Amino acid sequence: MHWVDWTILIVPIVLIVWMSFFSKRYAKGVVDFLAAGRVAGRYVISVGDMMAGLSVITLVAGSEQYYQTGFGVSFWNNIILPVGIVLALSGYCTYRWRETRCLSKGQFIEQRYGSKTFRVVTACISTTAEMVTNAIGPAIATNFFIYFLGLPHRITIWGINLPCYAIIVVMCLTLAMVIIWPAGRISLLVTDSLQGLMSYPIFVMIIGFIILKFSWDVDLVPILFDRVPGESFLNPYDIAQLRDFNVFALVVNFTAAILNRASWIGNDTTNSGRTPHEQKMAGILGTWRNGVSATMILLIAIITIVFMNSPEFAHRNGRFPVTNNELRKDLSTRVIDEVVTDNALKASVNRRIMEIPELAHDTKDESIKLSQHKNLDTAYFDVVRDALGDTPEGRRSFQEYRSLYNQMMMPTMLGKILPMGMLGLFCLLMVMLLVSTDDSRIFNASGCIVQDIILPFFKNRVSPEKHLLLLRLTSLGVSLFFLVVALFFAQLDYINMFTTIMCSFWLGGAGPIMVFGLYSRFGNLVGAWCAIIFGSGTSLLGLLMQRNWALTIYPWLENIGAVDICNKILVTASAPFDPWIRWTMDPVKFPINSYEIYFISMMLAVMTYIIGSLLTYKPYNLDKLLHRGEYSDGHDVAREPWSLRNIFSKLIGITPDYTTGDRVIAWAMFSYSFVYKLIFTFVVVVIINVVWPWPKEWWGNYFYIVSLIVPGIVGLITTVWFMIGGIRDIIQLFKDLARQVEDPTDNGQEISNQS
Repeated sequence: MHWVDWTILIVPIVLIVWMSFFSKRYAKGVVDFLAAGRVAGRYVISVGDMMAGLSVITLVAGSEQYYQTGFGVSFWNNIILPVGIVLALSGYCTYRWRETRCLSKGQFIEQRYGSKTFRVVTACISTTAEMVTNAIGPAIATNFFIYFLGLPHRITIWGINLPCYAIIVVMCLTLAMVIIWPAGRISLLVTDSLQGLMSYPIFVMIIGFIILKFSWDVDLVPILFDRVPGESFLNPYDIAQLRDFNVFALVVNFTAAILNRASWIGNDTTNSGRTPHEQKMAGILGTWRNGVSATMILLIAIITIVFMNSPEFAHRNGRFPVTNNELRKDLSTRVIDEVVTDNALKASVNRRIMEIPELAHDTKDESIKLSQHKNLDTAYFDVVRDALGDTPEGRRSFQEYRSLYNQMMMPTMLGKILPMGMLGLFCLLMVMLLVSTDDSRIFNASGCIVQDIILPFFKNRVSPEKHLLLLRLTSLGVSLFFLVVALFFAQLDYINMFTTIMCSFWLGGAGPIMVFGLYSRFGNLVGAWCAIIFGSGTSLLGLLMQRNWALTIYPWLENIGAVDICNKILVTASAPFDPWIRWTMDPVKFPINSYEIYFISMMLAVMTYIIGSLLTYKPYNLDKLLHRGEYSDGHDVAREPWSLRNIFSKLIGITPDYTTGDRVIAWAMFSYSFVYKLIFTFVVVVIINVVWPWPKEWWGNYFYIVSLIVPGIVGLITTVWFMIGGIRDIIQLFKDLARQVEDPTDNGQEISNQS
């Protein structure tokens, strides 16, 4: 990078670190450190959550997924969108959770199910799933920077040959700890919000650059339509043959959105709102905040598809300093240098890669179309797989090569085509996304470990000083765990597939435990144990099968001659769901994908929770848990009965504590999501296509307007709106914390059945 790019990168990072240390003076006790004193406003929570959730891995995973399936599948996401809006408007789970005043989900589980042992077990499962899932974040991000900046895999410092990967991982995690250590959740909320406010204008500039450099009609649409029947990247009625990220994956996401709404709740900002209503409003605003960032991710994914497949970029034309043929060779050889350790084999594979002739796909030739199984990357995959050999070790190495190739395609491309200034801005954005995500996830995991695994073993209440030291030291321990996983964990599948199966170790059984715990009186400890055993157990079995398939399980099945029998069983079992679910034996990849395993786990968990609870039924006192009625803590909102006059207000979650501004936000969200997104851009379009199917050109125009133009306009409006609200809430947060009176007994411990 040029010195201008380095200046753009370093100055804001110094400001963020200074802000973290400035926040230290406001962390006076445990509630401040864990939940920002429970006085945070809606905008600081919403903007901070955006940065904590939007990460480098999100961008890489999104590009990786869209490169395989395009955007036709995303049309059917409109079915799921209203569900998310209803959940946000109604305060589903988040409102009741804030009413419990619990500082962790483990504290809630112990109060609700009356078992310290179950609290510790669930905490161990959820923390393991969370830590391993999030630990690949620094790994993916580090590889991103290595390929984006064109850094070598190894560098020499003072005569010592060191891996560049390890150095960057250590730097990233150190920066995350520097932000966590001073004030915990306060410094996280403040720095994440500050990074969010700086990110909004960068999103806009990157979107502007892409729109100026690529033409939608000339560059993008011809490539997106150049697909075989059944695998369209734009026509949602022509996607039946797409595998992995298909319509069934949407069904799984729809189910999980409802069932696992509360499963990660507690060790994050869901405790930080100054009231349950403020927490609810932060969730509603959260559905607005991602407009510009989502548009940027979408555009980056589109130009990755276009640049890597368009004949316009197969040869030098003056638009960019690199061709897609040159980029593929460079990317392949760099990945092989990382994956293959044997120097002779490495040289042999790289030589064969360089011998691959230049490829240029003719989009005007209707007889040749690209597909998931035959495209411009296929030649590289075939050469590498043949060169690595058809052995268990060779298959596993090929898995690593293919995964890294797909993941690092986007950063390699951007590093080659972005000009000076824009390169620094994008690098700054990625650093902010990395830091804001890593520090939040390290802190969330350490909070769970301390609150739900360590504190339950103390018989007496821990002093605030000792408690804060435990939180800081545990955060350091979690960051070291992230380092170990990042250094030694091999990524063998799509990122979204890996995170799905790893999270399902907890989410497979957690849904009914948390949701029925908040909303039902019949749920009890027996049902909760059943959900964990059958739900999480199934996910764990699937994870083990995936990780050991190519190297151990498939070779063993080959040796005993069981491959054909297993294939017949799998084909027969999946036949009723074909083409959305299609199971066949594969020597490289486990036949059942992560979404399918996740769905099976959730269904088993719900059934066994209900059966186990009803067989041992005993009603539970929810009013005491939620501080309602005679157990009220002073904020018991009067509830209006249903009537014709208030039916619409009740449906979108409007309560008596809504101000005029709150009602405007709620109705605007309802109108945008239901009237525009659901009715006009989905229901009406579906009805029209039943009567008269649109020509393909119309789908190009549809996605241009619905996915880019309108979200871009909404995003520009929310950028100004959230910047004003975020700055105001940061100032107010410091004022409220300054006059906060700390309660040393409010630390999340259950002592003699008293919180």
